[in-house]
Amino acid sequence: MFLKALQARNRAFLEAAIALHQAGRVPAGAYLLDLDTMTENARLMSTEAARLGLDVLAMTKQIGRNPPALDALKAGGVGRFVAVDMACARPIHANGHRVAHIGHLTQIPRHEAAEAAAMRADYWTVFNEEKASEAARAAHAQGHEQALIARIQAPGDTFYSGHEGGFDAGDVEAVADMLDSTPGGRFAGLTTFPALLFDEGTGEARPTPNLATLSEAASRLERQGRRDLVINAPGTTSARVMAALADGGATQVEPGHGLTGTTPLHARTALPERPAMLYLTEVSHFHQGRAYCFGGGLYIDPVFAPYPLKALVGPDPEAALAQEVEAATPDPAMIDYYGQLLPESGQHVAVGDTVIFGFRAQAFFTRALIVPIAGVSRGEPEAKGVWTSDGRPAAWPSPEAG
Repeated sequence: MFLKALQARNRAFLEAAIALHQAGRVPAGAYLLDLDTMTENARLMSTEAARLGLDVLAMTKQIGRNPPALDALKAGGVGRFVAVDMACARPIHANGHRVAHIGHLTQIPRHEAAEAAAMRADYWTVFNEEKASEAARAAHAQGHEQALIARIQAPGDTFYSGHEGGFDAGDVEAVADMLDSTPGGRFAGLTTFPALLFDEGTGEARPTPNLATLSEAASRLERQGRRDLVINAPGTTSARVMAALADGGATQVEPGHGLTGTTPLHARTALPERPAMLYLTEVSHFHQGRAYCFGGGLYIDPVFAPYPLKALVGPDPEAALAQEVEAATPDPAMIDYYGQLLPESGQHVAVGDTVIFGFRAQAFFTRALIVPIAGVSRGEPEAKGVWTSDGRPAAWPSPEAG
């Protein structure tokens, strides 16, 4: 879905990726990141957020939480991070960056609360009284008070399957009082997810009922005398939609795919942020007229209805950029050892050719490697290490190589 956007708006990144792969500088089965473009995307978002009075926290699960990527976002003005879970929080914290929000989307397991409290996150989201008690108790034991955000929900709110949960929004005053009365904790605000969703019919991001739930609950708390509430409203975030979120009462946004120019809106419209992420692999072998390319990262975040998948394939940038080949990925029930290419008559595909996909990725959900690339904007592309999806240096090439 994002292949055409990459070709139209970041051709230099495609050329650099193919050249680096053919030179043996990046592995097959890897997500590549254009750090220069990510920095500029972060700068666009941080500037717009500052204009609107919004606090910006970066979500990095989809790009693998590696230090060069975190540094690139910080250079663009987005230097505080939300952790989707503890596996996300650990590399962010270990690499010297600020974990600003934990517990949302995924709550903190009971026996990891002490570890989470030691990170001193600015905010910790809780879905129920038990989780609030665990968070506050862990903070209290370490001598500090934890700001707690209540995840709320009301009838008619929208959730992805498996994401449901939260306090009853109708009890928000009692919830705030309860969090304030928990030793080691204090009530800081409200959150939901998603606050915005892409509408394929209109091609725009629309507010979900959840955003109105947040706004109404915040108004009730303000009538109770509470001020300076954090209203955390993540979902489909780009500079384009920040004004709508601010108008809906949000004070805090958490861009993820917007930082790599890969929200659904970016696939349909040339937004200020440019595409900065791709999946690179290579042709392994042939079987019955089909070419097979290495997998490991062929999970396509299903925000769109199924669509024809294409890949750029070739032995060098010029050849690959001139040749789009029909492609297929394994059924979600299967392990993605390989993807398949279905070349038409007249198309040339050979073992060792570079294969480039442009889809909406979730690196943390895969076994693919991550390669941040610096210097594309200067015409001096350089791989800044090879990393695992949880932000650790990868053993590539192996010590025995060469």
